[in-house]
Amino acid sequence: MKQIEITTNQETLLDSPETILNMGPQHPSTHGVLRVILRLDGEKVVDLDCDIGYLHRGMEKIAENRFYNMIAPYWDRLDYLAAVSNGLVWVETVERMMGLEVPRRAHYLRTILTELNRISSHLLWFATHAIDIGAITVLLWALREREEVLKIFERQFGARLTCHAWRIGGTGNDAYEGFEEDVRTFTNNFPKRIDEYETMLSENRIWLGRTVGVGVISAEDAIEIGLSGPALRGSGVAYDVRKAKPYAAYSELNFDIPIGENGDTYDRYLVRMEELRQSRRIIQQAIDNLPDGPVNAKVPRQIKPPVGDFYHSIEGPKGEIGCYLVSDGTQQPWRVRVRPPSFVNLQALRQMCIGHLVGDVVAIIGTLDIVLGEIDR
Repeated sequence: MKQIEITTNQETLLDSPETILNMGPQHPSTHGVLRVILRLDGEKVVDLDCDIGYLHRGMEKIAENRFYNMIAPYWDRLDYLAAVSNGLVWVETVERMMGLEVPRRAHYLRTILTELNRISSHLLWFATHAIDIGAITVLLWALREREEVLKIFERQFGARLTCHAWRIGGTGNDAYEGFEEDVRTFTNNFPKRIDEYETMLSENRIWLGRTVGVGVISAEDAIEIGLSGPALRGSGVAYDVRKAKPYAAYSELNFDIPIGENGDTYDRYLVRMEELRQSRRIIQQAIDNLPDGPVNAKVPRQIKPPVGDFYHSIEGPKGEIGCYLVSDGTQQPWRVRVRPPSFVNLQALRQMCIGHLVGDVVAIIGTLDIVLGEIDR
């Protein structure tokens, strides 16, 4: 692993030299094995660097030595909190490269379940972000609703976390008996729960003090860095892959793109809260219009996309997750590359943190909603 060095300024403040502090890699508020090397003047952050790679598994090179229909489970485990979304980007990349026509019912099921996954991911972000800042009650509330989503996943996929949800050409199986009733029960109860969350925090003076004006990044800087997802939309940029390049059934559904104004931690919190409501809106439309029919296309026994390269992306819970695929016409890909939103978004941490206190670094890492399995790959 490369050696990272941050030089210190020998000038002192009240006879106290600048300090180098390792935050992590074993630290609960780094949300994984992330080592943040902080240069501090007292408690103020003067500079920082991130040391990553502790979870590196070589997923992309492994994928280049597997058949196409064996690769999806590796994508499930990139962001282990968004396995349903991750698997979708892989199968859709292969399907579009091969020109497969996926049945309409499969598109709707994919939309419903990936939006439930977005809700699940946002709820866990909310729970951990809140407890990082000191709001313990919200952790219990958010995990209560997340449990209902995981129950649906368990009945549909046979797993709660790293769900192997999709197959090239459609879904692994059709919706289970009672699926629509379970989804409707959840979506009917969810709005009052979101209201409870916001009643607890949105005007709480401690929450406002820890989030307003903290980790500000402008729209121009966010675009230049390559931010996506709520981290980008919190800065006022209305970009969402579901609208810009529709996939699954999103082109047939109505929803809004929530954006912030100030690009701070509080705005990113508000964006995610509204995204919970918009995900519920999408799910309700999709479940009300769920078509009948098959859930799998007719797929060749040997999957061999045509020679060439192709890039496809979707809007994951943390931002744009993309797949760049190069085919040489065989049953194994020549090259596989991931565009992981957590990795790209982490680049903004330095700019967001400089000038703030050590305690604010915890809030800023939380507002980026990173997962190190996706960053390291």
